[in-house]
Amino acid sequence: MRKTVTELAMPEQGQRLIRLAPYTRVSSGSDDQLHSFAAQVKYYTEYAAAHPEYELVDIYADEAVTGTRMDKRDDLNRLLRDCRKGKIDRIITKSVSRFARNTKESLAAVRELKSLNISVYFEEQNIDTAQVSGEVLIAMFAALAQRESEAISERMRWSYRTRIDKGRFSTNKAPFGYMLADGRLEINTEEAEVVKEIFDMSLQGESISGIAKRVSKMDIPTRDKTSYWQESSILYILHNEKYAGDCLLQKTYTAQELPRFRKRNLGKYRQGFVKQSHPAIIEREKFERVQELLKRKRIAFAGDSVSTPFSKKIKCAECGSTFRLKKVRGKNYWTCMAHEKDVHKCSMLPLPEEQVLQAFLRLYYKLKHYGIEVLTQLISDLHAAKTGSLLWSENIVEINKQISDIASQERLLTQLKQQGSVNPDIFISRSNQLAERRRELKLQKERILRSEEDHTIQQTQDLLDVIESGPDWLDDFDEQLFSDMVEKIVVVDNETLRFRLLNGLEVTEKIERTRR
Repeated sequence: MRKTVTELAMPEQGQRLIRLAPYTRVSSGSDDQLHSFAAQVKYYTEYAAAHPEYELVDIYADEAVTGTRMDKRDDLNRLLRDCRKGKIDRIITKSVSRFARNTKESLAAVRELKSLNISVYFEEQNIDTAQVSGEVLIAMFAALAQRESEAISERMRWSYRTRIDKGRFSTNKAPFGYMLADGRLEINTEEAEVVKEIFDMSLQGESISGIAKRVSKMDIPTRDKTSYWQESSILYILHNEKYAGDCLLQKTYTAQELPRFRKRNLGKYRQGFVKQSHPAIIEREKFERVQELLKRKRIAFAGDSVSTPFSKKIKCAECGSTFRLKKVRGKNYWTCMAHEKDVHKCSMLPLPEEQVLQAFLRLYYKLKHYGIEVLTQLISDLHAAKTGSLLWSENIVEINKQISDIASQERLLTQLKQQGSVNPDIFISRSNQLAERRRELKLQKERILRSEEDHTIQQTQDLLDVIESGPDWLDDFDEQLFSDMVEKIVVVDNETLRFRLLNGLEVTEKIERTRR
C-alpha cells in the first residue's frame, strides 16, 4: 500500500523530530507581492505548528527575484548551505515553479539534497522526492515551468517588436531630468536645469571628470539618492538621445537561454528609432554638437557597453566594491567604485590594467612550473576527504576550534588595547595577522565542506588540465586562459592582488602602483 505524505514524514517511536525548512518565493511580477510574501510566511509557520512530528528550523524566503537564476536568490542559497551543514531533514515548498524554473538547476539541487538524505515536498503537484518516482516527476514539472517562463519571455519580445514596427514608445523608467506619467516622459523642471548645465559645460570644453565634480557640488542627488556624480553618469546623459526628444528602442535584450541576463543589443535584434517621442530638454542642434565633440575626444561610456576579461571580476578587499574600467590619458585603469565616489570611504588607489596583466603572467608561470604537483596532490587529498567521513568530521572540528581560539585572542587583544596595555602599532599588526589567519581557516573549511560534492574535485582537475595543456610561458596576456583559470581578483591593498582560482584556491601577487 502506498504511503501518504504525512506517513512518510512521521518519525518512528523514540526518534528525534524531523527538522523542517519551508521555502517560499514571491515573483517580481506579483501584483500583491508583499502581502503574498507575508501570507506564505504565516502559512508555513502555522503548518509547522500543526504537525507535531516537525521541528521548524527556519523559514527561507526570497522576495521579488527571478525564478530562472538560483544565484540571485539569497535565502535559497542559504537553505542549501544549511542542508549541507546537516541542519535540515525535509523541505516543503508551494510548487516546482516556486523552487526553480531552470530544469538543470532544479534537478541538480534535488539530486544533491537526495544525496544528503533530505526530501523535498512540492504541495501544488503533490510531489515528494522521498518517493522513488519523485525525481522523474520533478524533471517533468520543472521542464513545464521552464517552457512557461520561455513562453512569457517570447510574448514580451513579440510585444516589443510590435511596438518597434508601429513606432510606439513607452517606458517604465524615466532618465534623470524626466518623470513618468502614464508610461510617457514628462520634464522634471529642476532636474532638467542640471541636464542643460551638463551639456553646456561639455560644449565649453570641461572634462568629464570636471563636470562630475562640479555637478556633485550642486547638492542635486542622483537617481540612486547619492550626492556624488560618477563620470559614467555624466557620459550616460551626454550620450542619451532621449534628451533631444528621441528614443532608440531595443538598446538591450534579455538572453533567451537560461539563466537569463540583460545584454547590450549590438545587432542581434532590430532596433527602432522614434523621433520626437517626448518633450526634449536639449535642442537637437546642441545635442548633435556634443556628440561630435565626444566622438572627436573618443570618449566611450565604459559601463556595460565595454566588456573585458576583468569586468565584474576585480573586487576591493577594503570596502567590498567592484572595480570599474576608466581611461586616463589613453591608459586603462581599474578603480574602486567606492573610492571614486568618496576617497574618504575607501583608500584603494586606481589600479593600472598593465599591472593586472603582468601579475597574471607571473601567476601562470608559477602554476605551470611549480603548481602541477600541488594541484595533483590536492585532487588526491580531496578524494581522501570525500571518502573518509570520520577524518572529515575531525578536520572540521579542529578548524572550528582554531577559529574560536582566534576569536578569543581578538577579544583579549581588544581589551588590552582599551586598557592601554598594548602598543597601537603592535595592536594593528597582530589584529591583521589574526584576521588573515581566520580568513585562511574559513577558506580551508569551505573547501572541505565543498569536497563532499564532486564540484571541487572536478574544478581542480579542469584547472590542472588547462595548465598542463597550456604553453610553458606566456609572452602576452591570454584572455581564454584567464577565463578558464580565474574566478575573481581581490585587491588586498595597494601592493597586493589575490587571485581566486576556479577551484577555490587563492594565490597572491605583488604589484607596483602608479599614483595619479
